[in-house]
Amino acid sequence: MTRARTSRRRFLQLVAGSGLASRAALGAAVDAQLPSPSPDAAVPAASIADGTLRIEFDSGMRMRAWHLRHVREPPVALTPWAATEFLLLADGNALQEFALEHAERQALKGPHGPGSRVTLSGGTTSQVEKSVRIEMLDRFPGFAFYRVSYRNLSQHAIALRGWRSADLQLLPPTQAGGSPGAPATAEEPLFWSYCGSTHEDRRDWVQPVRAGFEQENFMGMTASDYGGGTPIVDVWRRDCGLAVGHLEPSPRLLSLPVKRVAGGVSLAIAGTLEHPLAPGEQFDTPETFIATHTGDYFATLDAYRRIMAERGLTSPRAPAAAYEGIWCAWGYERACTPRLIEDTLPKVRELGLHWAVIDDGWQSNVGDWKPHPGKFPRGASDMQQLVREIRTQQLEPRLWFAPLATAPGSDLLHEHTDMLLLDRDGAPQHISWWNSFYLCPAYGETVAYTAALVRRFIGEWGFAGLKIDGQHLNAVAPCYNPAHRHTRPEESVEKLQDFLHVLYTSAQQIDPQVVMELCPCGTSYSFFNFASMNQAPASDPESSWQVRHKGKTLKALMGPSAAFAGDHVELSEGGDDFASTVGIGAIVSTKFTWPQDPKPKDSFLLTPQKEALWRKWIALYNERLLPTGRYRGELYDIGFDKPETHVVEKSGRLYYALYARAWSGPVSLRGLAAGRYRVRDYFNGRDLGELTAPAGSLPLVFERFLLLEATPV
Repeated sequence: MTRARTSRRRFLQLVAGSGLASRAALGAAVDAQLPSPSPDAAVPAASIADGTLRIEFDSGMRMRAWHLRHVREPPVALTPWAATEFLLLADGNALQEFALEHAERQALKGPHGPGSRVTLSGGTTSQVEKSVRIEMLDRFPGFAFYRVSYRNLSQHAIALRGWRSADLQLLPPTQAGGSPGAPATAEEPLFWSYCGSTHEDRRDWVQPVRAGFEQENFMGMTASDYGGGTPIVDVWRRDCGLAVGHLEPSPRLLSLPVKRVAGGVSLAIAGTLEHPLAPGEQFDTPETFIATHTGDYFATLDAYRRIMAERGLTSPRAPAAAYEGIWCAWGYERACTPRLIEDTLPKVRELGLHWAVIDDGWQSNVGDWKPHPGKFPRGASDMQQLVREIRTQQLEPRLWFAPLATAPGSDLLHEHTDMLLLDRDGAPQHISWWNSFYLCPAYGETVAYTAALVRRFIGEWGFAGLKIDGQHLNAVAPCYNPAHRHTRPEESVEKLQDFLHVLYTSAQQIDPQVVMELCPCGTSYSFFNFASMNQAPASDPESSWQVRHKGKTLKALMGPSAAFAGDHVELSEGGDDFASTVGIGAIVSTKFTWPQDPKPKDSFLLTPQKEALWRKWIALYNERLLPTGRYRGELYDIGFDKPETHVVEKSGRLYYALYARAWSGPVSLRGLAAGRYRVRDYFNGRDLGELTAPAGSLPLVFERFLLLEATPV
């Protein structure tokens, strides 16, 4: 390692001679393509690059980024010059202007393998020193690891209101002449986005970025019982994309704003500060990343998953039973009785499903989690009898419950108000769906009580799996309950993942093959909870599009063979879109009622016509079990490629799922090795001929969907 403490002029000489600016000439050669906010930003002073991403800094510590392609192709401009890391002052101004003064450069060989690091530091006239450390690793091309810190070198405290890092603006695609590119059609956007945030309106996770698009993407509570998520935003064009996120091992209360602006799309990572920076004090922002990629957001989420797995946060391997088809009694809703379930079980078995899920309505109330006396008059004995009946039908029983919630009037609330999560004013936090209150996941009594419930459900009652449900389980608010003696109120936020992991390990200790499903009802899944579950549903999808893009997202974040379920098919478009589940490699799930449905409205009765369709789809699913294959999310861009296409690779074959209202035209089947393939429409049982890969394509005509199986000849 070489370290230099010297003047700015000497620093520029140092980086020029040491290779930090080895590609500065390349950057200067294409400066004319970039909008530059000021004339002094023309020449990069320092840079770091791998084969995919190049980051440059000027003498004012402003940054710009490039997407690198083949060595003979010019780099693609991602961002203009800008101050990308800065502090927000309490008076409304910002500390953005830093003069580059010092450098530290070294090769890396750490837990993630070899790479390179550059550290830049500089100061302001107000005597605040900023240090930026960037690492690029050989095994994660296009991914830059960021650490930013600020130190107050003055004799006075500095009042702050926040900070921003990776404050970037993804430029529009450019035509040969340098002018902004136009979409191929008036309907096609220039940009698409993935935002890992949670919203009470349960909006799409993947959206086009059109004029007026703006999301704050706060990672804390955005409503009383909605919040959390995966701390990543990704915006991409047809040619490449740019992503920002943090790499901390637990949730952080920060935002990742995305906004359509005149010069492209802005994105950043930002937080608030409620105390001044004292003389001599240093403030470190969370570890952040900037990433670039081709195609859609899948590459970013996949790299993030692999990095976090190497740091100890990984989704457990799903047992074989997690891939079996699911029937859920929620079709009967809360009026469900043991008799209704028992009458339906023969049809569940006959259709080829494996799981029978007892859903909301079995309990005496939310919080106590005892069998409802009107439905189970002998209490636990009747519940155990229902479990035996399910197993007699050669099905596996699963039980629904919603931990961390307790209803007014419950025995638990009467006896243990100490478990409540309280806000700053001492009021309980409300959970809307069950008209309940939050319990604090960072309080030992809450953890012990809930773990004992899990042991009862699995060990005493005999369930083979749990459906842990509720939008309130994705995140919690800071807790101010004095009985809990938290070091910081944010402990409740950061320890939710630990609470859920205790539930997972408690069940695993009794049954290593237990299936632990976590369904955070419409929220955008907190990445930090994946280590405590081995099955994830589409979580109350509001469209077939949500089933598909949630599947792509979770296959990236949990692994390409994740046990992802499409959730009840009755929630899909038309109430029968099994194609959006089966085609993407998701587990089939249904909540049909049979032989009767006591509800006059909103009936999910399995009619003879439905039964024929359900039987066909479940058989196709059981024949192929595509979720156990490898989802190939890198092959097609879910935003720009038409028709929308998903691929699963299994047993030497590739399975393609194509979706469009109507399609007529050629389609290239990507991902095939060189050779000849026989292509079959496996839903309709039609041979479509042969194709020679990798250059061949097929003329296809379909409406809604087309499911293809490509087999080597």
